[in-house]
Amino acid sequence: MRPRERGDTGQTDLLRSRLDAIIDMSHPLVKLARTIDWSFLEQRFGTVYEDKPGRPPLPTRLMAGLAILKHSYDLSDEMLCERWGENPYYQFFCGEEFFQHRLVFDRSSLTRWRQRMGEERLQALLQESLAVATKTEAIKPSDLNRVIVDTTVQPKNVMFPTDARLLNRAREILVRLAQRCGIKLRQSYARVGKFALIKHQRYAHAKQFKRANRALKKLKTYLGRIIRDISRKRGGNADLLQEIALSRMLLLARRVLDQKQRQRGRKVYSLHAPEVECIGKGKAHRPYEFGVKVSVATTLAHSKGGQFVAHVKALPGNPYDGHTLATVIPEIETLVGNTIERILADKGYRGHNAPPDYKFRVFTSGQKRHMTPKIKRELRRRSAVEPVIGHLKSDHRMERNYLWHREGDAANAILAAVGYNFRRLIQWLRLLLCQILHQLTSRIQLVPA
Repeated sequence: MRPRERGDTGQTDLLRSRLDAIIDMSHPLVKLARTIDWSFLEQRFGTVYEDKPGRPPLPTRLMAGLAILKHSYDLSDEMLCERWGENPYYQFFCGEEFFQHRLVFDRSSLTRWRQRMGEERLQALLQESLAVATKTEAIKPSDLNRVIVDTTVQPKNVMFPTDARLLNRAREILVRLAQRCGIKLRQSYARVGKFALIKHQRYAHAKQFKRANRALKKLKTYLGRIIRDISRKRGGNADLLQEIALSRMLLLARRVLDQKQRQRGRKVYSLHAPEVECIGKGKAHRPYEFGVKVSVATTLAHSKGGQFVAHVKALPGNPYDGHTLATVIPEIETLVGNTIERILADKGYRGHNAPPDYKFRVFTSGQKRHMTPKIKRELRRRSAVEPVIGHLKSDHRMERNYLWHREGDAANAILAAVGYNFRRLIQWLRLLLCQILHQLTSRIQLVPA
């Protein structure tokens, strides 16, 4: 069914006070809630529902508001549920008229809503954040014509991968799944596998690599024996879901067993998140990061409300930075509703594949041709995208992605940008309120007694 959208009915209750009667209506969250076009979000998100019998889903304003609050204030799902039950401003922002003493949603509802919306529809939140910024004069529409584009890595919630740990972990998971399926193994290698992993780590730390390689060979032997033992004894007695999980894990374990240190092509770096990629950005403190590459586009000009994120997109497959512009540029124009006049990028975008119409609109650091004094001045602001990326990671949950699969990578990147933009809008509305109060107090002081 379609969600039962709620609006401000204006009704009163003898036993409860309305939220607008007990909170400060000049609070930035209240002003932001009244500025957002919730009907636009209801229309965009409502396309995933059908008019069929069943339990109606939760209102769009509630779920969209929770997603905005979660990434604006860097909260986990559990912490968001606690804060929502305590904070009347959070409840007013999500469309409640009366204070709710109990949660009107479940924590798992947030996960299911993100999965149902997907990457394409979550872009509506980013589009609405830019519309609100334009409406509140935090940004000019012309500021969206010139953007800075850069890429970063969104790390996944995985441990640093080593061959020894992956081999031992694959063996442990296969043994556990075999027990659930009722397969009796010759040996689980639980004790000797643990000691082999410890020996490998100690020998590698001491730079005794011959001994470490012998321990690694033992781990490979144990995993190979488990794989062959399960393959021989598999039958059709297990549950279908358990059989599917066992088959998937056997495939991953074989890939872990066969992969080499310097092989080309895809490798397995995590068993619970096999989509993770190894990305090297050339940083001295962190040579390799494990996650997905993300393209970030910000406004070139520092507007009244600050620097806003105009577009974010997860790019699986670790593509070359310059080859991402063919995908990114049309999406930026669709999102902001303007034609991009100029794109500034770093040296990693040399040899880009931008569309033919934008061939001479992309400028990279160190470029000599087609440069004017104005473009040279603008290129000095190219590094302004770096602190924005830092805030996305440290303050808005892009530092470590806890959402599953490639869909989770894309959703987390977009929601981090949404949280960043709305946090800037909250600060802008607070600053705007302070300026208005300052002007009022100064006028009162000027009036003679």
